[in-house]
Amino acid sequence: MAGPSASVRSPLCIALVAGEASGDTLGAGLMRALKRDYPDARFIGIGGPRMIAEGLVSQVPMDRLSVMGLVEVLGRLRELLAIRKDLIEFFKAQNPDVFIGIDAPDFVLNIEKKLRTEGVPTVHYVSPSVWAWREKRVLGIRQSTDLMLTLFPFEEDVYQRHGVPVRCVGHTLADQIPLAPDRNAARATLGLPADARVIALMPGSRNGELRKLGGLFLQTAAWCAERRPELRFIMPCANADRMAQMQAIVAESNVDIWLQLLDGKSHEALAACDAVLIASGTATLEAMLFKRPMVVAYRMAGLTFRILKRLVKVGHVSLPNLLARREVVPEFLQDAATPQAMGQALLTRLDPSPEREQAQATFAELHHLLRRDADRAAADAVIELMREKGRLA
Repeated sequence: MAGPSASVRSPLCIALVAGEASGDTLGAGLMRALKRDYPDARFIGIGGPRMIAEGLVSQVPMDRLSVMGLVEVLGRLRELLAIRKDLIEFFKAQNPDVFIGIDAPDFVLNIEKKLRTEGVPTVHYVSPSVWAWREKRVLGIRQSTDLMLTLFPFEEDVYQRHGVPVRCVGHTLADQIPLAPDRNAARATLGLPADARVIALMPGSRNGELRKLGGLFLQTAAWCAERRPELRFIMPCANADRMAQMQAIVAESNVDIWLQLLDGKSHEALAACDAVLIASGTATLEAMLFKRPMVVAYRMAGLTFRILKRLVKVGHVSLPNLLARREVVPEFLQDAATPQAMGQALLTRLDPSPEREQAQATFAELHHLLRRDADRAAADAVIELMREKGRLA
């Protein structure tokens, strides 16, 4: 099928696919920036509530794409492949002016490859961890993607080595989150006393993460509360389903702690807390931007962990440590993630110390590094690509 003519079509048709909450945030910011230049643009694909609020017509609910782990995806593989097949046919019929895959590389890179052969310009927003494991994936990305948009400066090098057009745009959260968050205002919003000692518990936004980490985080909180009875715990829940799931986990755990479950409000929780116990993932970036002492944990299927342990070539998993290129926050993975080990690390970080001050200084430096007006930078890169490919005059 031949590519489109160089004539300008109005309105622009922009296709996007995001697979989870962090991608929904990035996609919504990118859409807002694109609409400033092209207010009549039409957005199609798959996204979450933030992207839908910006005008995306989502073909299926985003949470149908949200699966964690190498092994865990096998149970959903048939469904995911069917969604992808239908989506590719839909996009071919729509012939969008650009396709933007946001994270979710195992799902969207194949879409990018198919659409690129049809003459559709393709962008991949958020680099897979090729710098950590399976660098040869860049060769497949080069065949699928006209432009890679990275969040972090250190990610550019591997694409430049392999001849993939790349641009670091920073992270939209670094632009949104204040350099000096207002703890007292956040506590007032959540109804917490200004002088309370507060730990945030953030075991993840996915069903599987809560199943593996929800009870463990509650046990860790109970271990801490036995030693510091004055502690209060807050836990933001990503949506109504996760709230109901967490309420059931709390009921089953029978822990005796002061706990407030929050409907969303993850940023308020991070601004309000003194420290946070948090699942490895994008949320650790948010905690870093809020300058909060943190303890990072993760558990996954045993086979998934064994496979990744053999493949991964970097020594850290959390974004603060990867960005700093050294251990700034403690990580507890798999069997090392025990209530006692994590609880002790949390209590150590509750009180002022040279280590805590040094970590917060590093967080501040990294925050400045990532502040690049990411939404505008990403939109400008997408517009430039559409012009290069003849989709814009």
